[in-house]
This record gives sequence, C-alpha cells and structure tokens, in this order.
Amino acid sequence: MILEIDNIELSFDNKSILRGVYLKAESGKITGILGRNGSGKTSLLNILFGSLKPKYKSIRIDGKFIKEPLFLSTKVAYLPQHKLLSKNIKVGTCFKLFNIDWKTFIQTFQHFKTFKNHYTSELSGGELRLLETYLILNSDKSIILLDEPFSNLAPLYISKIKEIIQKRKAHKVILLTDHFYEEILELSDELYFLKNGCSKLICNTKDLQNEGYLPANSQ
Repeated sequence: MILEIDNIELSFDNKSILRGVYLKAESGKITGILGRNGSGKTSLLNILFGSLKPKYKSIRIDGKFIKEPLFLSTKVAYLPQHKLLSKNIKVGTCFKLFNIDWKTFIQTFQHFKTFKNHYTSELSGGELRLLETYLILNSDKSIILLDEPFSNLAPLYISKIKEIIQKRKAHKVILLTDHFYEEILELSDELYFLKNGCSKLICNTKDLQNEGYLPANSQ
C-alpha cells in the first residue's frame, strides 16, 4: 500500500501552517516526520486521519483519491499526543475492544501482569503511553499514525516498542513523529522535515544540520 498527501493549505488566524507539503509512505517502510515545535507535524497527522480539515488537501491510497476522512474507513489507527483511552476503562477491557491477545502482551511486558483489572487511571503516564502505543500498533488497521509514541517511556520500553514497529512495518504503512529525534532517525526508512510550511525529504543527518535542526557536530 502507498499513501500520499499533498496540495495542503492550512492556516490558523491568518498564519500559514502548511502550504507546500508532499509526503509519501508505504508498507514495508517506516516514514518519519521531524520539525521544530509549531512546524505542523501534529496538524499533518490530524489532516491524514481526517480530524482536521484544511482549506485544500489531496490524499491518495495506491493512486486513488480519498474524499472521505480516513477515520470513517477501516484502514487507519491514530495515536494522538493526548490520552487515547478513557480513564474509566480497565486495562483488560482495552485488549478485548482492540481484539488483541493479553497473554502475548505480558510475555513482552511482564511488568503489566498484575494490571489486567486496573483502571487506566491507575497507570503512570509512561505505562499508559506504552499500553496505548502497543494497542494501536497491533490493531488490524493497515495505516498507523503515531504522534509522540515514546513520550514518558523508559529506555527499555522504547527499545521494545521500536522492535514491534520494525516487525509491523512489513504489512502496514507507519508514519511517526517524536521529539526524541534520535529514535526517529534510527527507525525511519524515509524521513521528511517540515519547515516554513513545506516538507523536504531527508537523506542523512547532514541535511538536518543544513536545515539548522541539528548542530554541525552531530553524528
């Protein structure tokens, strides 16, 4: 599957946010998005998902124009920056709703063994983010949008989530952005940089240095 978006025009209070973005993501590859705060990364994911309506947009899947919001289809799962799961739902119930196996989860994340009957409100911020990211990645959706998946996660959990992302990319289109740019650089097969409302395909860290995103001595 190939997902493309371009011809976006988005502004807030007469301030242009996105105006020259082209992005292509496909199954078998992980597509990363980097940019400074306010560059429009979250807005771009929201436009793709369909929860934000720009003045203009063009979204295509395998060359076919998609007119309706993607969230109305059965194709997309989105991890937003804000909390995804209700605080009044039990952890075990989340797995039933997403039709995901609990035993497989706790084989990898044994720390959660005793949490099945806990409400999500009883989890720490990092535990909740891990749970939400795992559920989205293991959903039956073919397009996965991840906004700050590594937020509040311990390094060990970041490593495990990265392993899951690598496994899932074979059959899913995965787009992600995070302020942990090192993780995005390491994970991404294709990388875009947002600046001044436009996107640029990044080939190496030198490109990011030239854009002023990384210091000149970065490796």
